[in-house]
Amino acid sequence: MKMNLLSTTAFLSLATLSILHAESGPGWITYEPKGDVKKGKEVVLLAGDEEYRSEESLPMLAKILSERHGIKATVLFSYSGDGVIDPNAGGSLGKPEALDSADAVVLGLRFRHWPDDAMKKFEGAVNRGVGIVALRTSTHAFNFPKESPWTSWSWNNQGGFGKKVLGETWVTHWGSHGKQATRGVVEPGAEKNPLLNGVSDVFGDTDVYEAYPPQDATILLRGLVLESMEKDAKALEGEKARATDKQKQPINDPAMPVAWSREVKNGAGTTNKVVTTTMGSASDLVNEGLRRLVVNSVLWGLGETVPEKADVAIVGGFTPTKYSFDGFKKGVKAADLK
Repeated sequence: MKMNLLSTTAFLSLATLSILHAESGPGWITYEPKGDVKKGKEVVLLAGDEEYRSEESLPMLAKILSERHGIKATVLFSYSGDGVIDPNAGGSLGKPEALDSADAVVLGLRFRHWPDDAMKKFEGAVNRGVGIVALRTSTHAFNFPKESPWTSWSWNNQGGFGKKVLGETWVTHWGSHGKQATRGVVEPGAEKNPLLNGVSDVFGDTDVYEAYPPQDATILLRGLVLESMEKDAKALEGEKARATDKQKQPINDPAMPVAWSREVKNGAGTTNKVVTTTMGSASDLVNEGLRRLVVNSVLWGLGETVPEKADVAIVGGFTPTKYSFDGFKKGVKAADLK
């Protein structure tokens, strides 16, 4: 009994230590690494999508980066005027000045239309050549009106930021949304790519997106459309017409790319290391293999050596909300995520 009590006490002490290393304000939270593992690098994670619960997944990833890898990790949220996290508030971003010191960014965005000050900070980070890791709907991160000075960033303006930087914009669902899950399979020839170190058994309960990365992209994973939402379901057979040219092809031959990397020279003359995955809902990131791909991608973007098997153990608990529009937890502030 004494041993159990001591174990419980030790666990609670470790939990308290994690809490003490977090600071927050309206629409933002920073997880400071402990001094003995600090790398002097900073990652800013941008949460702002209405459906796939990036406001839950990005704090989870930030804690892993801080606690397991010694990286200062700040999460910026869309939020309402009273400081409550609100993914539907697409014109807001907490503490955009945090982007001034970012060495890499992780994006969980959809149809944002931030004010000028936030966009200038984001543009400045991109132009500095920060590493970029983009999840799920970040291919269509921005949606500005035509009269906006930022309209060229919009997903439907020749693909915008998604097409030009990440390698794709929104096309359509390739699998049936909410009915056909995704199994990630390694692209032949990519097996020894450091970004895939320790990555295996990738599965997500989101569907495959139709996507066509450019020739300069290195495809890492393709996504098999499954017959159902079960992890062990068979790959779907049959054909489907592509949205791009209306021509039919086998659904899984070739399977659509679901993760790729590229190095992109931006307008300022610097180069961004970019990894994009069309997977990445909060529920997808329960999968250890996918979490490891994201963490590997952050380390690569920071110029760090990717370990053979990066530690991606979840810090504390993580029970994500199922993806849906307006399904976010109401009344949550950044300070509640310590």
